Order: sequence, then C-alpha cells, then structure tokens
Amino acid sequence: MVDDTDRQVVNALLQDGRASARDVAAETGIAATTVSRRMDDLESNGVIDEYTVDVDYGALGYDVTAVFQLSIEGDGLARIVDQLRSRDEMIAVYEVTGSHDIVAVGKFTDTEAMNARIKSLLTDSDVRAASTSVVLNTVCENEQFPIDPSDA
Repeated sequence: MVDDTDRQVVNALLQDGRASARDVAAETGIAATTVSRRMDDLESNGVIDEYTVDVDYGALGYDVTAVFQLSIEGDGLARIVDQLRSRDEMIAVYEVTGSHDIVAVGKFTDTEAMNARIKSLLTDSDVRAASTSVVLNTVCENEQFPIDPSDA
C-alpha cells in the first residue's frame, strides 16, 4: 500500500526524475535512508517503472503525429496489438471499449511514412475498419500528475 511518504517521494521524482535519494530527502524533509528504501520499494512494487528521458520527437524530425482507431475482426486483436506494440513509431497502443477495438498513436517523420503505416494496417485481413486523425497541434503530451493524498 502506498502511504503519504511514498506519495511525497513520487511527487518529488515527478519534478525531477534524475534526483538522487539525497535530493529527494532535501525536497521532502524525509531522511535520505528512508527515501532510498522507499524508492527501492516503489521500484520493486512496480509503482516506479523506470527513469526515462523526455524526448522532443518534433525536434528530431518526427513532425507528424497520427491517431489510429481500429476495428478488428474476430480473434485478431492480440496479434494486431502485438504488431503495433513492436513498431518503434507507435508511442501508445490502447485496447478500448466503444465502436473501435484499438486506439494507437504514432510519430512519423513525414506524411509518406504515416501513409505507409496506414496502408499496412488497411491491408491486414484482421482489420475491419480504420480511422486516422492527424494531430494539428499538441496541447500536452506524456504529462504526469502529482499524487494527491486524498486519492488513496
């Protein structure tokens, strides 16, 4: 169970994912040994999955973001999800309720690369229907939020 001390540690790491246990201790007022132990526990319990770099894909030339909504035939869902997950350009893949079975988000260098991905999806026999939206403006992306003690 996550308690208030864990929440403080997580919130400090959300502000600076590269912070050391000593930095988090200074930020939170919690002893560094306690912070270190809590960070280890949060990692081993899967609360903190990994420490990553926040990449600006647009700065690297990935100027096209597309959202795919797919309806899948029969039992092809697992295969299509695995196929999408294995593609580097797909940054998010969700199984969803509603009129579609999958929503996926991809980043592409240009519309030609996006179009090739769309065509490969449309020619897959398990894809019954596909709808694609091109993102015009990214308002926020990959945002995380502080853990509120009242959320427990």
